[in-house]
Amino acid sequence: MERYSNSTSAQTHARLACPRSPPVPKSQEVALNTMTESFTTRKEFVRLHAEFPVRYKFLSKEVEIQEDAIFEGITARMGGDGLLLHGKIPSFNWIPALLMGKIHIGVNLLIPSLDTAIKCLCQVAWIEEITENKDRCSLGLRFLEISKEDQDQVMKYLIRSQVRKS
Repeated sequence: MERYSNSTSAQTHARLACPRSPPVPKSQEVALNTMTESFTTRKEFVRLHAEFPVRYKFLSKEVEIQEDAIFEGITARMGGDGLLLHGKIPSFNWIPALLMGKIHIGVNLLIPSLDTAIKCLCQVAWIEEITENKDRCSLGLRFLEISKEDQDQVMKYLIRSQVRKS
């Protein structure tokens, strides 16, 4: 099972891409390490099991995205700062751009108890291949933009769903 993460150091990415590549310049390494630290800090919110449908779209100002498709997936875990999404990506060639934050994901959370979808903009923290289903993968997503009210609704839903289970 392959797992790709944006917390891998710049030096490691360079070695994985090309074993004989020259070292990454210090100025770039510092910038990448600073970006990496934001993803490797402790989670601010607890993650809870939550399965419900989502619709999502890939968005970028830096990378040309030919497809205007809306994809469907399902959540597995969720917290106030992000979610685990099982879904498709149009091309595995997008993995580096997704992990470097050049492609974001616009997500509509279709929470069963709500009349309208909760909209949020997410950044990919990591991607993991699902071995049983080659055209789908698991994506660890971090909220970049979500309103405080929507974030509160997500947390209320998660808490209520956990109370019902116990």
